Formats: sequence, structure tokens, C-alpha cells
Amino acid sequence: MSGAGTSRPACAGRREGVADAAPPPASPDAPGPSAGEPDAPGLAPGAAAAIPAPEPDPAPEAPRPVDLVSHPAQPGDAELAAAARAALRARLDALAPEALGLAVSGGGDSLALLLAAVELARERPLRLEAVTVDHGLRAEAGVEAAWTAALCARLGVPHATLRWQDRPATGNLAEAARDARAGLIAGWAADRGLPAVALAHTRDDQAETLLMRIARGSGLDGLSSMREVSERAGARWLRPALALGREDLRAILRDAGQDWIEDPSNEDPTRDRVKARRALAALRPVGVTAEGVAATAARLAEDSDALRELAAGFLRGRLAVGGAGELRLPRAALAEAPRALRRRVLAELFRALAGAAHAPRARALAEVEAAILAPGPLPPRTLGGCVILAEGPEAGAADVVLHREPAALPAPASPLAAPWDGRWRLEGEGPAYRRAAERTVIGPLGATGLALLSAEARSGAWTPSAAWSRAPRHARAGTPALRIGGRLAAAPLADWRIDPGQGVAPLAQATLRDLLLERILR
Repeated sequence: MSGAGTSRPACAGRREGVADAAPPPASPDAPGPSAGEPDAPGLAPGAAAAIPAPEPDPAPEAPRPVDLVSHPAQPGDAELAAAARAALRARLDALAPEALGLAVSGGGDSLALLLAAVELARERPLRLEAVTVDHGLRAEAGVEAAWTAALCARLGVPHATLRWQDRPATGNLAEAARDARAGLIAGWAADRGLPAVALAHTRDDQAETLLMRIARGSGLDGLSSMREVSERAGARWLRPALALGREDLRAILRDAGQDWIEDPSNEDPTRDRVKARRALAALRPVGVTAEGVAATAARLAEDSDALRELAAGFLRGRLAVGGAGELRLPRAALAEAPRALRRRVLAELFRALAGAAHAPRARALAEVEAAILAPGPLPPRTLGGCVILAEGPEAGAADVVLHREPAALPAPASPLAAPWDGRWRLEGEGPAYRRAAERTVIGPLGATGLALLSAEARSGAWTPSAAWSRAPRHARAGTPALRIGGRLAAAPLADWRIDPGQGVAPLAQATLRDLLLERILR
């Protein structure tokens, strides 16, 4: 069974194609003046193209951040700033929809992006809103966010400050902070009806990122570094400044007379990014520059995209979804594929199945690849929130099987919210369905659900399909199930439900759609 997408009636058992979800509409009731409206201060259509220094705020000034810096204009800044503004505005104009979020920290890069976006909003319809994330990791962060909010207010751009509340006690704090920032901003953008959020990463950031990923042994995807357009945490991210250097953006600020905040951690010699920055400076005498490294990252991105298309073509007609939603791929076909293609296929499968922004590390994937190619069965092993095993006594026999690791599955949630586990979406129509869905949660079938179905099978009340019985037990335990008041109401992939008289009749007409193959094969 393969194709661009699958679905099941929530309480029955047939599969259909998957429709793309529409982007969220722009919020009609956003408070405050929009950046493209005539009454927004400083943003009237037809205003001069040059960016003015912000008007003095008649309201009380926000506290001055300790690390606020001001640099006078330098010789050549006017010309450099004009060229940088034009380039940045051109990319913003090409990429931005009519409503755009701006991630603004108060640092030099993001403030230059803010000023360029404000300038663009005078020339075309563009509703701007800005957001700052206070991770609570530095004592000065609150003051910096307040100062940034005051600047946005003077420019007529609505601003929100989001605070990270649930920091982990252990683990990689920097990585957790990045993930939290993406999730917080993505949620804010969805609430505000903003179809995209712009980030101020530059080619210097791109070059530093590539060096750090080389140190980690990243594969082609990792070395492709940042993309001008990407998706993460359910949001669309734009990076219109990737072709510009950090100094180009500083020139914009100096030319406008705009202060900015210098985070002292940007000079912390223990941080990997600072080490990469200094390494680039040391390599400049031999011709290694940020421009050249960023250009290499761009070429690697083109190669990565081409390999992704080849992987999707390889999987079409070979990849199947089993009875419990597990992915099945002929082991012989995978073993015979060229090594680069095989690794890309495995990376795509793990990434898509886990709903992750990135595939597992190259070294871990190489270990899985070696186990697949080795003779004999591959006992189940976990990686990146997934379980992989290989059936058959030899490397060329039967299937490679992937399914979600039960411990990595999200908690039950309302079926009226986002797709559960990023994959399963319950769809129905009419008031009766909505009332039933409001009393329902969707989550993993679990051991208790499996036990109930086993009892049903022993009593003859339910007969499992051959595909369901063939699926690994842990895959069956991770299948989506509907519960009402804590009681199992339906296990759609098992074609099981309780009597319609128990209040689930409206759910019987709903469809459970599987969005996974659409992501893998697009």
C-alpha cells in the first residue's frame, strides 16, 4: 500500500488521498495599527525611502540595556547601507506575504531587518508584527525585551514578548532553548495570523554554522546549513539577509543613527559559534572567507535538494504503510541502492516519521545502515524517536520496518487541534461530530488498548486483519485511538469501535487521515 497519503474512517477501515492544509488566515482583529496602514506612525504610503532615526517616544522611555551600543557613521557607510538596504528589501519583497512576523532580539542583525521591513511596508501592503523571546537565561534579558518593544512602538510595529517558562533541569540547554524559541514563535505567528516569520541570519552565520557542522560530522543536509525558506515547528521561516554580511547590517544601523544591543556572550571564547567565527578570521589569509564558505553551503543545498528528489523517486512504489501505520521497505531494494541514496532514504524516513526538523546524526545513521546490510535479522533498535528492525534471515530478505517508539509519542490531545503526532488528523463534519469530538481525545492505543482488543478477538467479537496481526506489537501499541471519558471508543487502524449507541455514532462518519506519505514523497 503506497501513495501520497492515506486515511481511514475513524471507526471503519478504508484509505483515501490527503488534501493539503490551508494556511491560517490573517487575523482581522489584530490590535494596534498595522505596519502598512496609513495611520501607522512613521509608515504612511509614499514616504521617503531612506530609513529615518526613530521618533522620540513621548511615553516614558524603557530602561536602557547595559549592553546597548552606539556607533557613529563611518566613511563609506552611506553607500554600503544603501546597497544593503536595497538588497534586503528586494529579498523581503520577493519572500514576504502580506502579513509577516519579525523575530527581533534587539541585536544588530534583527534591528537592521526590522528597519528594512518598515521601509518596505511604506511601499507595498505589508502588515508587520514583531516578537522577542525572553529565555530567562540572562538577568538583562527582560530589560532588553522592554527596550526592543519600545523601539517597535516608536516605529508603529506591534510587538510581543514571549517568555520561556519550562526550562529543562538537565540536558543540552542551548538546544532546548533553540527548540523552545521556534515553538514559541511558531505558536505566536499562528495566533496572530502571520503565515511567515523573518529571521535575520546573515552569510556570516551561515559560514559559522557550516564549520560547526563539519566538526560534528554532519552529512549533506547538515552541511547545507540554513535555507532562505524553511519550515519548522509548523511555521514558515524566511531568511532574507543570508546573502548579506554582518557588517552590511551594521552599516544600515550606523547610517540610520540606530543603537543596538551587543550580547556579551557573542564574545565568549567557550562558545562553539565564537570559536567558528575566530577560525574563519584566522583562515582569511589563505583565502577562506565567510562569503566563500556560505557559497559552498548554497551549492551543497542544491545537491541536497537533488538527492531528496531522487530519494522520493526511489521510495515511490517501494514504500508501503502497514496495518499499524508502520513503514515497510524491501530490504533487498535498500541494500542494492547506491550508498548516498540509501543514507538519504534512511534519513528522510527517520526525520519524517518522527516529525523532526533534522534527521538523526550521520554516525548513528551509518550504524543503522551497517546493521541493515549485515546478514541475519536486525533486532529492534531505537533512534530519533523511532524503532527500526529488519525481518528475514538474510540482508536481502523481507522488509525493513520502521515505526514510532512508544515512549516518544506525544500525550493524548483533542482531535480538533493539530494532527496528533504530526501525522494523524481526524476530519468530520456537522455539529454532531464537533460535539462528539469535543468530548474525545486522540492518543496511543497503548498496552491497555491492546489487551482489550485481544479479549475482543478471543471472544469472537472482533477479528483482526492479517496486516494488523503482522505489524510489530509496539507499532500496534502506538497507533492512534479515540477515547471518551477515558474509555476506548475506537481504534481506527484496527477497524474496531464500541457500539455506536455509546455516543460515538457521529465519529463513525469521521475520517482519520494519515499525512506521513505526503511529507515523504512530496
